[in-house]
Amino acid sequence: PFQLLEIIRKEDVVLRAILTTHHHWDHARGNEELAQLLPGLQVFGADERIGALTHRVSHGQELSFGTIRVRCLFTPCHTSGHMCYFMWEDDSPDAPALFSGDTLFVGGCGQFFEGTAEQMHTNLTQILGTLPKDTKIFCGHECTVRNLKFALKVEPENEVVKEKLAWAKQRDDEDLPTVPSTLQEEFLYNPFLRVTEEAVQRFTGRTDPVEVLRALRSHRDNFKKPKERPNPQAMLAFHWGLFGPFLEKK
Repeated sequence: PFQLLEIIRKEDVVLRAILTTHHHWDHARGNEELAQLLPGLQVFGADERIGALTHRVSHGQELSFGTIRVRCLFTPCHTSGHMCYFMWEDDSPDAPALFSGDTLFVGGCGQFFEGTAEQMHTNLTQILGTLPKDTKIFCGHECTVRNLKFALKVEPENEVVKEKLAWAKQRDDEDLPTVPSTLQEEFLYNPFLRVTEEAVQRFTGRTDPVEVLRALRSHRDNFKKPKERPNPQAMLAFHWGLFGPFLEKK
């Protein structure tokens, strides 16, 4: 939270509310400390397990913060109380934004920790997939390269996946973010939004969209990380025997 407080200080703004997508520590662990440091802070969410929760929200509920409007979108699956937040400003030329937590990622979707493939299919097709196509997707983690490597395994001939992966690798190398994407882009390379595509169905051996999604998630959960190449300097030192003193048996 102290990093967030430093940003708030530099931007010369006042933190009045927190919108929490779900209760996992990597999304909500700073709530209680911030609430202690900032009396009157409002914490919104859909799960009683969220720390310092003051306002429990429901699907379709709308909130306003100045000129910013927020629509709460309930997307249970990753957790049973997961909520996404769709934001826009009336009469603004800027595209709307979706804070999707661990439901929709750039090139992927969240694990089904407390839900089912049926729920995630509804989340992706009916709740999030119907938003305006220019919606910017702000997800909860930077795992784009890994997601797109899996997407390429699913659709090895998909040129959009190849281009996006090359771009994401370069961004990673330059220590730059790959978030946000847009919903329109996600439909071109995210296999979890492409469950009706022939190539994706062929990869999973399924045709029913829910079963395709279920199989995709299973494959993704078991997707192995590529073996890291040994450090060349370390290997050279090993061959020269420089590690000998450390490797001698007692």
